[in-house]
Amino acid sequence: MRYIFKFPDIGEGLDEGTIAEWYVEKGQAVEMGESLVKMETDKVVTDIPSPKTGMIANIFGKVGETIHVGDPLVEFDIQGIDGEEAITEAAKPDFEPVEEGAGVVGTLEVADNSAFLPATEEMNTETLTKSSPGTEKHKSLATPVARVMAKELNVDINDITGTGPVGRVMKNDIQKHYQQRHKHFEAKSGQDTTPKAEARVEIQALSQIRKAIARNMIQSKHNAAHMTVFDEIEVSELIRIRNKYKEIFSRQEIKLSYLPFVLKATALALKEHPTLNSEMNLEGGQLILKKYYNIGIAVDTDEGLLVPVIHDVDLLSIKELAQKVNQIANKSRNRELGMDDMKDGTFTITNFGSIGGQFAVPVINYPQAGILGVGRMVQKPVVKDNAIVPGTMLPLSLSVDHRIVDGGEVSRFLNKIMEYLNDPVSLLMG
Repeated sequence: MRYIFKFPDIGEGLDEGTIAEWYVEKGQAVEMGESLVKMETDKVVTDIPSPKTGMIANIFGKVGETIHVGDPLVEFDIQGIDGEEAITEAAKPDFEPVEEGAGVVGTLEVADNSAFLPATEEMNTETLTKSSPGTEKHKSLATPVARVMAKELNVDINDITGTGPVGRVMKNDIQKHYQQRHKHFEAKSGQDTTPKAEARVEIQALSQIRKAIARNMIQSKHNAAHMTVFDEIEVSELIRIRNKYKEIFSRQEIKLSYLPFVLKATALALKEHPTLNSEMNLEGGQLILKKYYNIGIAVDTDEGLLVPVIHDVDLLSIKELAQKVNQIANKSRNRELGMDDMKDGTFTITNFGSIGGQFAVPVINYPQAGILGVGRMVQKPVVKDNAIVPGTMLPLSLSVDHRIVDGGEVSRFLNKIMEYLNDPVSLLMG
């Protein structure tokens, strides 16, 4: 029997992905759970496993092409049926039965006639004419990144002569072609096309991650009523304890920063102030209080801001949190995050202090209720025991959804975090 496996909904609001690499080909036998294809999405690069054991009858989409959730991905010959019987089976309009996927949120459906995609070419709006016999274009070699850029700029990549190895089309080739095309259009319309004018503008295609960030920021600002509270805490004792255990942990090849202490303090404070660990269902008239404490960490990467999640922070020791922080940072920068690393966050921490900032107005990771910003430590004179002495201050910026949390609760929550940070030994024992 023939089945069409469609690109599944892999969660986190991702509705499309770019094919980075095929692991299988037509005629190849695969086992359930075996990786079929590597997909690059807005947030992660992930492998899609096979939901069935069978033979690959067809694959849909080429490397570099962007497909949407629900588009056909792989056709399976599940029971070895072929010939007229397979064609008859594939043509049935009935989409039942639906079978469970293996490790991916998705379905297997009996194929109808629309499940088979015709051969396509990357064409811009100026070249959407029917080709006559013998005039088919050559297929240009290009990286997935270059193909995505060409699609974003509405450029037919097959019109471009590549300057890379074996004629591969590079990003610079696409940018040059795009600029030349626009220079031609401007010249026809009588606009200034002098080199001086062109040098004042550089056009870059938005990456998938940057587009996702833009959508998320707009959604957050549109749906959440932002309120931000600022405070700072003297952390000399935290510095002393961290320096002590930093040396101990380093012998076990574990890097200890201040972030694990902030994570632990935040999780414990969330348990005492559950509205900060919730989300609002306004249409349903509900406030969803979450009894698990999964904290996302905003990580600055070359591709943009990613927010991987550490699960069950309240149950982890400072040592375990240090290990998790190091693992997640490395996976983020190497684009090795999986979907499990990005799901089910209940609160977020952003550490802009690591790049030099003190205070900021963090944007809530909607639909979460709050986000804590951690700034750069600075030395200031402080009063202790009626004397002015040098101290080290840690700035904190807490943004909340004011629809969910009132000002008094925000202050009490922030004070509780600072109370825990003032007693770092208790965090080590927790």
